[in-house]
Amino acid sequence: MLVDEVTIRVRGGDGGKGYVSFGEGKFSKRPSGGDGGNGGNVYVEASNEVFDLSRFRFEKVFNAEKGHDGMRRAEGADGIDTVLKVPRGTIVNNKTTGERTELIEVGDRVLVGKGGVRGRGNAQFATARSYDPMKYEEGRNGYEAELFLELQLIADIGLFGLPNVGKSSLLNALTGARSKVGNYNFTTLEPNLGALVGGVIIADIPGLIEGASEGKGLGTKFLRHIERTKVLVHCISAESVNVDEDYRIIRGEIEGYSKTLGEKSEYLLITKIDNVTPDVLKKVEKDVKKISKNYSLVSIFDDKLLKDFQDKLVKFIATPPKVSKVKK
Repeated sequence: MLVDEVTIRVRGGDGGKGYVSFGEGKFSKRPSGGDGGNGGNVYVEASNEVFDLSRFRFEKVFNAEKGHDGMRRAEGADGIDTVLKVPRGTIVNNKTTGERTELIEVGDRVLVGKGGVRGRGNAQFATARSYDPMKYEEGRNGYEAELFLELQLIADIGLFGLPNVGKSSLLNALTGARSKVGNYNFTTLEPNLGALVGGVIIADIPGLIEGASEGKGLGTKFLRHIERTKVLVHCISAESVNVDEDYRIIRGEIEGYSKTLGEKSEYLLITKIDNVTPDVLKKVEKDVKKISKNYSLVSIFDDKLLKDFQDKLVKFIATPPKVSKVKK
């Protein structure tokens, strides 16, 4: 199960309190209490070591270490920071401050729970201008925040289409991924990733149906996972009764979801060509040509067609054309 949304609470460590002490010498009774340490901070950081937000599914509260209290003639140590590792592509929505931060590259981080300031010891108050030998300070409290974390997978190519058009089988054939496949609708219930030779990442999202933007089927919940892709691959089965209608249904859902997604360059892929007769395939290809000149016909059982498609796709990514909106 892909966990791609969580709400957590964080708190920076409290500052350590200052210390009250005096010199031990017979003629030296000056205040000597040290300051406390600053509280540790809480950060959220992008990492390649994790792939989703499942760590936060049951563990919801994260605190940094408290600053250590001051001592005689010595400062307390600062509290240790807490660093929460998340996948690249995580968006940190700070519900307390209203800030929104996208963590894209490994090492990107955001401070979400600042530690409290240290308290001063009585040595700090033994000055010529202000002499108060018994004075010291408690450390300040660390800052708290409520965070909503949402993951947008980072991929180069997004596979989408109606249910049962063969997207998962295609992903497995191209990349060696192990997506669940089956000859029924909604086999894929969560996004899957695979990598082509050369490191090109493909994301396969669950099938869409007409009305997905209104919550029908699995809705558009997973479309955010292809918002960062360079190009989209629109899969249509060669078994389709009406290629043009199937295309328009899904394009309408894509364009209705977001302007960003609707403007991405699109490559058409006709799948399952081994399931139809040559005459049917000829008609399907004729219909596809009316929609776009950027298309391929594939069967997962034909290595040559798969290789040709992969080569065309790599070139398409390098120089993706603009996409025009579908005419209603």
